[in-house]
Amino acid sequence: MGRRLFKCLCKCSSSGDGSFNRRGNGEIDDATMPPPLADGPVLVELFSSQGCSKAPVGELLLSRLVRGDFQLDAPVVVLSYHVDHTGWKDPYASGNWNVRQKAYVEALNLDRVFTPRIVVQGRAHYPVDEEDALLSIIAHAPRFPAPRFKVYFTYFPNFQRPTSETLEVNLTGALRYRVDNNVDNVMVALYESGLVNECLSGENKGKVLYNDFVVRKLEKLCTVDDISAKKTLSVTVTFTLWDGFSSSKCSIVVFVQNISQQIFCSQYFQLPDDL
Repeated sequence: MGRRLFKCLCKCSSSGDGSFNRRGNGEIDDATMPPPLADGPVLVELFSSQGCSKAPVGELLLSRLVRGDFQLDAPVVVLSYHVDHTGWKDPYASGNWNVRQKAYVEALNLDRVFTPRIVVQGRAHYPVDEEDALLSIIAHAPRFPAPRFKVYFTYFPNFQRPTSETLEVNLTGALRYRVDNNVDNVMVALYESGLVNECLSGENKGKVLYNDFVVRKLEKLCTVDDISAKKTLSVTVTFTLWDGFSSSKCSIVVFVQNISQQIFCSQYFQLPDDL
């Protein structure tokens, strides 16, 4: 199947006379261009497990955030990482998410791991049942210019290759965030929504659980060091897909994270239904 293109392009600003501000060589003059607006979304990450009694509370909170029930001024992008938990083997859990959760424990100076837990922009955390505190943290979280990537999706069914089905994602564009004297990672998460299954043991035994925004894959696209906000990046990542993959239920989130686990900008893409 051919490539599918989805894009979100940055618009150029013009001067009062309608002409673009340019140098004599035809390049845009950075000194006369306004800085990008800090209009990007806030990244909210949930660490949860189907074996935890409060997990459905966290899942519902994420859904309400995305629906806009709380009428926050800032747009929100959410990811849900399912971690291992005693009493029930979560079908979406991964040891990689345990490692990510522990990295936040260290970065945020927590005494121990708490599940379920929400992390906001990699800078603050709260239990899922402290809704008012969480909403306040999200409302006051630092925001950054949203990246402006064009994205190409290429799907390879397994009958075309002797391996598992794969999804190739190519992103080209600018971060719109200047990396000064830092080493930041550009990450991409592939998540799935609309998951339903019965929990047969653990604290939610006998309940039918509904899960959205479940991270199935997380990869580092590249590492950036001392680059301008307008520098164009072009990166490609290939995801090995799981049984039952359906593009209509999946999305990707691109975000920048530094070595202190802080999030600086993020962008969301819905996969096409007919990929």
